[in-house]
Amino acid sequence: QVQLVESGGGLVQTGGSLRLSCAASGRTFSKHVMAWFRQAPGKEREFVAAISWSTGTTNYVDSTKGRFTISRDNAKNTVYLQMNSLKPEDTAVYYCAAKEGIIMLTYWRSYQYWGQGTQVTVSS
Repeated sequence: QVQLVESGGGLVQTGGSLRLSCAASGRTFSKHVMAWFRQAPGKEREFVAAISWSTGTTNYVDSTKGRFTISRDNAKNTVYLQMNSLKPEDTAVYYCAAKEGIIMLTYWRSYQYWGQGTQVTVSS
């Protein structure tokens, strides 16, 4: 059974940093794409960043480029999202997700596995 468990959310002031972690278990993820999505109240789930588990290739939504960094630790089966220069508009529940296959997609329905989410709140 695939499990994705997020941690690292919290409350931070504008300009601050947080690092989210996603511990993956239940299968080998070598041929998967791992991603972070976020969902603010009343809004659709939004793609944030993705990484190919095998190659390390990354992709970001424009609003996070230069501020967020996605990475993975193969030995720990963990994916990270380092978030710097946080803004109030980054406030949302952040979800870790995984999809089978190597094609990097940004639509949330393309992902088969999901974590429970972690709240990130950026105060102004």
